[in-house]
Amino acid sequence: MTRTKPPYRADHVGSFLRPAALKEARARHEKGAMSAAELKAIEDREIEGVIKKQEAVGLKLATDGEFRRSFWHFDFFGMLDGVEIYELDHGIQFQGVQTKPKSIRVTGKIGFSHHPMLEHFEFLKAHTKVMPKMTIPSPTVMHFRLEPGAVAKGAYPNRDAIFDDLAAAYQKAVRAFYDAGCRYLQFDDTAWAYLCSQEELKKAKDRGLDVDHLQDTYTRTINKALEARPADMTITTHVCRGNFRSTWISSGGYEPVAQNLLARCNYDGYFLEYDSERAGGFEPLRHLPKGNKIVVLGLVTSKSGTLEKKDAVKRRIDEAAKFAPLEQFCLSPQCGFASTEEGNVLAEDEEWAKLRMIDEIATEVWGK
Repeated sequence: MTRTKPPYRADHVGSFLRPAALKEARARHEKGAMSAAELKAIEDREIEGVIKKQEAVGLKLATDGEFRRSFWHFDFFGMLDGVEIYELDHGIQFQGVQTKPKSIRVTGKIGFSHHPMLEHFEFLKAHTKVMPKMTIPSPTVMHFRLEPGAVAKGAYPNRDAIFDDLAAAYQKAVRAFYDAGCRYLQFDDTAWAYLCSQEELKKAKDRGLDVDHLQDTYTRTINKALEARPADMTITTHVCRGNFRSTWISSGGYEPVAQNLLARCNYDGYFLEYDSERAGGFEPLRHLPKGNKIVVLGLVTSKSGTLEKKDAVKRRIDEAAKFAPLEQFCLSPQCGFASTEEGNVLAEDEEWAKLRMIDEIATEVWGK
């Protein structure tokens, strides 16, 4: 049951804790005390380091740790045509803490032309011996995160009018990353997790979103984007319940979205968070079609440094296998270790211990 293509039996979501030297450099650059070229040189050095660490723990994939980003999502969106990052009077509300007061707005027709993250990927690919994995936010997140009034009337009549152009932009993104050599791409997505939560659904409805039809609209938009995927490219998604300074946003099992997400969305794989009781049981996995689709079980938390017991993780894999075939599962942390540059509350050696353990468990469960 070994896998030679992604997602791998031992995998990870994408982001890593920023080293102290990188945090210091980014802070100096933000204050104008360091040039963009000087910052890039430090980013390059630290990314080479995090790539080597991923290879050293036995992983078959590597990311750049998202070291060139402040946010996992806004940085990518803000570099699309017709989209910009701006400051709000509030951040995204997590449990007891808010992010920086940033968001995105649409100022013109949405498109994908020259995107700097293509160069980010090319640097990653040039410096790793394993499969380079690129992570970008899902198109659904862009729609879900738009505040009322954040779409210029001269561009679109309302938020719901962006879907066709958004899907077309993502088709171009898929092709562009493929042409750059990317064969493992991931759409990170919080929207589906929020659709599992009655509390978050109410907030979305209060913001004017058509929550009764979002699942269908999001499925169509994702599938339209995925039409551009060549046969030898794997595209997965990570369904995130919120990950900022080890806090969270959404609670609720996957049952409300499982059929649409697992059966109707044309992803090759799904990174699902299962590190706490907030995710509910494994029963929704019965909707995973038998065949080639993979669920990567996020059974190891990235929110604390406490190392899980291997036997306990294996027992949970066995529990999940009651609802879908074992050969259609892989293992990973439930999320990245630093969805924003601030990072979660654990030490760097603790994140690597978790990934080393995941690789060991995967070998013991599925073989090497």
